[in-house]
Amino acid sequence: MPDCPHAAAAIGLTRQVLADLDLAGTPIRISEIDTLVAARRRGFVGSPTILINGIDPFPAAGQPPAVACRVYPGASGVSPLPDRLALRQALIGATGDSARH
Repeated sequence: MPDCPHAAAAIGLTRQVLADLDLAGTPIRISEIDTLVAARRRGFVGSPTILINGIDPFPAAGQPPAVACRVYPGASGVSPLPDRLALRQALIGATGDSARH
């Protein structure tokens, strides 16, 4: 989404978690979804969305595609970013490295 107010924080969180997992060199690709047509085509439910190997590890069941801000459920309510531990677990699952738990 153009001008997403949480994009920088999502990138920062992703970089921090990757660094925590000794994966700091992992490239991060940023895509901008700026039309509803593009959102529908990509299954995009809001910004920021973090994909791991092209898959959303935090699927928003029943959420329609949108060019809008996204929220993530967490222990203390909703947040504009995924929970750090949940992101860490998703990245560990994607790498298949159970030793990082």
